[in-house]
Amino acid sequence: MRKYAIFLVLILSSCVRESRPPERQDNACSILEQRNGWLGDMLKAEQIWGAPVAVQMAIIWKESSFRARAKTTRTYFIGSIPKGRISTAFGFSQALDGTWGDYQEDTGARRARRSDYGDSVDFVGWYMAKSNRVNGIAMTDAYNQYLAYHQGQAGYARGSYRSKEWLINVARQVQNRANLYETQLAYCS
Repeated sequence: MRKYAIFLVLILSSCVRESRPPERQDNACSILEQRNGWLGDMLKAEQIWGAPVAVQMAIIWKESSFRARAKTTRTYFIGSIPKGRISTAFGFSQALDGTWGDYQEDTGARRARRSDYGDSVDFVGWYMAKSNRVNGIAMTDAYNQYLAYHQGQAGYARGSYRSKEWLINVARQVQNRANLYETQLAYCS
């Protein structure tokens, strides 16, 4: 009985470790060393959609800090009564329910989950390809890709981000992180 209990504890602890976000999120090589399957997932999304690995990583980093079950913050009624969340954004990609549904319908990926890294980077690649097609944003342009990702295709086309200095600063962070990751990825073993 004791052997089974120890075995169960080991299994559960490995699940907890894997569900935590990678450490040293400023180092692409370190992230990939900690998460063996992620590079293959991102290379597949790059091959299918043309989305560079570094840009995929930068968007996921900003959206969820590589947390599988990330959610938006709660809102409260009269200070302390939970009312709900800011939006339906969830998972690595922080995709909204409706946009995730569009992705599933367009790609036929009915079983895709936002808490699955491979599914999430495929979503990011799909969305980036759409931004390229609809708004002419280069796949390597992490700054504008992020603005379209955050504001939606129509919001980006209207320039709704222009009055949001905070969002422009966030998009700069995404571009800087993509540049950092791209440089680091060239030296990963």
